[in-house]
Amino acid sequence: MLKLDFHPSGRHFLQIPGPSPVPDRILRAMSYPTIDHRGPEFGALGRKVLADIKKIFKTEQPVVIYPASGTGAWEAALSNTLSPGDHVLMFETGHFSTLWKKMAENLGLKPEFIGLPGTEGWRRGVQPDMIEARLRADTAHAIKAVCVVHNETSTGVTSDIATVRRAIDAAGHPALLLVDTISGLGSADYRHDEWGVDVTVSGSQKGLMLPPGISFNAVSQKALEAGKQAKLPRAFWGWQEIIEANKNGYWPYTPNTNLLYGLSEALDMILEEGLDNVFARHQRLAEATRRAVNAWGLEIQCQDPAVYSPVLTGVVMPQGVDADEVRKRIYERFDMSLGQALGKIRGTMFRIGHLGDCNDLTLMATLSGCEMGLQISGVKLAASGVVAAMDYLAQAKTAPLLKAAA
Repeated sequence: MLKLDFHPSGRHFLQIPGPSPVPDRILRAMSYPTIDHRGPEFGALGRKVLADIKKIFKTEQPVVIYPASGTGAWEAALSNTLSPGDHVLMFETGHFSTLWKKMAENLGLKPEFIGLPGTEGWRRGVQPDMIEARLRADTAHAIKAVCVVHNETSTGVTSDIATVRRAIDAAGHPALLLVDTISGLGSADYRHDEWGVDVTVSGSQKGLMLPPGISFNAVSQKALEAGKQAKLPRAFWGWQEIIEANKNGYWPYTPNTNLLYGLSEALDMILEEGLDNVFARHQRLAEATRRAVNAWGLEIQCQDPAVYSPVLTGVVMPQGVDADEVRKRIYERFDMSLGQALGKIRGTMFRIGHLGDCNDLTLMATLSGCEMGLQISGVKLAASGVVAAMDYLAQAKTAPLLKAAA
């Protein structure tokens, strides 16, 4: 029989940039008995989560919830707005933008991939000027959508979506703006309405602190109108039937009831802490991590401080050091999982996740495991990153703890 809980003592440190650790409070909520998904109790649950998730996306528009991974929400965003053969402009910032482009090809779209050359584009964010220039050249308006990744999980880069919107507007182009914030939602500031996004894609297993299995499309009225003309096949992914059923808190198919229990609890946790406090906590932990990396004398994968991710930090290994071997030693010795490098930068760095259910002491333990693992692996460190992070966190401003009810 497969043993699922094989950690002998203490807790396993899951410090990959998603799935992130699921808090006990959410696990308990998910253990409630499953109820009738056509009954009145479920309708109340559905209405609550549909109202609260809008607060996280910062939108007044519909948010469609799917029993699927983020990959499913990628497909839903494309299939609900586009037709076979449509030209789509996509910007390469890392492994996940590359996978989204491959999906577009598989769906019969014609993606055009632009970006900085080689691996340079995997160390920086979206370049709005390149998007604007390409759209200005598209005088026939053949490009139907611009697709970008907000927080690129493979590299630790958070692109400025508001500037992408301004670039599209400056070009006077009618293309839709589709944004993947699968790892950004609930961890990095995101504003669907204010930034003029037409479809936002996200998932449950990152900043929302849930297991994989829920994904989202936040959709604008422009996107809904585009959907009326779109010809790509869609049935399960179709927005209209879901939005209609959602008016009363239901879905047109069997939803993932127990994950929705967890989503309700996760939204309560985030809104109780306050979105601004959540974002500040992530920024604080990210800064502490970067100070540790700098003290070690190692490179950060993201080379533009303006777009450092609050979700994860990529730590580049010195020439000749296999990052996966370092990760393996840390896992075997300290029972901690770190994210591997993906795609064209595989083996060159590892990723520290500091998102979701993570606080100062969680991060200090994580950095201690990294520092010891680097030393065991023979990586020469300039100084102690643990001390540098500790010094920063000891002085950093934090939100007060929530008080118990009287």
